[in-house]
Amino acid sequence: MYAIGHLALGYLTAKLTAHLTKTKVNMPLILSLSVAPDIDLLVPFIVHRGPIHSIFMAIIIFIPTIIAFRKEALPYLTSLIQHSLIADFITGNTQLFWPLTSQSYGIAIDIESPTSITFEWIAFLIMFTEMVRTKDLQVLLKPHHSNIILAVPTSTVLLPTFIAFPLKVPVSLIIPHIIMLTLFLASILTDMRKTVLKVLNKVN
Repeated sequence: MYAIGHLALGYLTAKLTAHLTKTKVNMPLILSLSVAPDIDLLVPFIVHRGPIHSIFMAIIIFIPTIIAFRKEALPYLTSLIQHSLIADFITGNTQLFWPLTSQSYGIAIDIESPTSITFEWIAFLIMFTEMVRTKDLQVLLKPHHSNIILAVPTSTVLLPTFIAFPLKVPVSLIIPHIIMLTLFLASILTDMRKTVLKVLNKVN
């Protein structure tokens, strides 16, 4: 699945988990975690959808966080593991339980098929509608020290969309990618502007 599908499912599953556990979420963090496993596309000698996509390893790594923050950590874990358990399960074969087994699981619908692209559009539209309804869109555009984390999903949207690295985004998904890219950049720049103004005020 392309970045837009991961971002949408990461946001929606995290928000659902937060609702069920009556907790709040940091949006830049859940959006970044939703695409984090795809770092393996940039790491030499690491198989894509291999060890870094393992939900078993994700849960193990998250144990200290769950112990420390309890139910407040669950939306973040959900955002991370949906990447492999839902999104990449649909469009690929993923080593979900590495290192217990290197067997890959998934239904492997072609990522460029109309079915897959339609699914990503639907997920994006639901996410965007929910962001507007809950005013998460406004929150994301307010200055916050965690906004800089959005550099992670920004790169996953920017590189494929504009320079076809590490994979090319189909024309039919360019619009939602550009919308999210604009949103992320606006959020980052809003925070940077606040930081610069603080520094200038101190100097003056």
